[in-house]
Amino acid sequence: MKLLLPLIFTLLTTSLKAQPPYPSPLDTILPVRGLCLGAPSTEDLDRFVKFIDEECSRLNVNLLVLRIGTSYRYQSRPELANPDGLTKEQVKKIVAAARKHGIRIVPMVNLLGHQSWHGKLGKLLTVYPEFDETPWVDLPTGKYEWPNEDGLYCKSYCPLHPGVHDVVFDLVDEITEVFEADAFHAGMDEVFYLAEDKCPRCGGRDPAELFAGEVTRIRNHLAASGKELWIWGDRLIDGKTTGIGEWEASMNNTARALHLIPKDVVINDWHYDRADPTAALFALNGFRVITCPWRKSDVGLAELDLMLKFRAGATPTTKDRFQGMMQTVWSGTSHFLDVYYGEAENKDPNGDQDACFKELFHAIGQLK
Repeated sequence: MKLLLPLIFTLLTTSLKAQPPYPSPLDTILPVRGLCLGAPSTEDLDRFVKFIDEECSRLNVNLLVLRIGTSYRYQSRPELANPDGLTKEQVKKIVAAARKHGIRIVPMVNLLGHQSWHGKLGKLLTVYPEFDETPWVDLPTGKYEWPNEDGLYCKSYCPLHPGVHDVVFDLVDEITEVFEADAFHAGMDEVFYLAEDKCPRCGGRDPAELFAGEVTRIRNHLAASGKELWIWGDRLIDGKTTGIGEWEASMNNTARALHLIPKDVVINDWHYDRADPTAALFALNGFRVITCPWRKSDVGLAELDLMLKFRAGATPTTKDRFQGMMQTVWSGTSHFLDVYYGEAENKDPNGDQDACFKELFHAIGQLK
């Protein structure tokens, strides 16, 4: 028996160490309490880890969606890697900090849309111009405003190009592996150019079916290894019927894809100027949904109130589809941290994302 005691003690302590943090009472009230922001620069890595350790843990954040894009030194596709991006070892520091506090990480790489930004072409179409849905459109060099001279907001890759998925799925697989993630965020917002008449593959096709086909293909690729697909929800909302318009909803006939994609896709429903109640649209159609504010505290707090009312008033079948809230940050992470820690002032004339984050998560903390 004396010989068995040390072994039993070792097994017990090992088991205890392996357990995740105790569930928070908030998990029942609001299961998802997230923050979406860009990958930190290598110079900001330690400060970002400190932010996770000290602030995210204190504020009950349990989800980080990290916009990686090409800001990682990919081994599978080095031609698409940013040489100043995060290394594998640096990513593991972020993963360890998040795991310590029970924070889930979902890495994000924009697929389909957002392959350019105003006048700047993204890395994928720079390296693989044959994937461009609109190769006849030239982006003006160095021009940072919209609309561009050609009227294009941001380019898409052609989802029917026979070579595109071999490339982008390499990125998906590598980034989910290095982050030890069980989900991947594909973006897929603001896809304004799809099913272009001049595209030899997409011309004349139904935009809803094209969009749904791409969502389904990415979802199936992830599901083969037990991972979830997350996307933004704007292309699945009818902008004309709802009056929401072309930015936070679709005016290019992709909304019907809502009824064509798998129900296990997680929808991130972003609205920045009004608390539009579209979380109900997604939940009542069978999807899990997370509501996402940005830079207006009153909007964020109104959206939180809606989410809580949806959960309180929902049927047992639909309640847990209303997953919670995720603050979005659209500046660089360095600037966000500077303002957060009082090292810089907010200069956005249209709102304050740091203030929205603080006020939203203060309100969430009061729910306990």
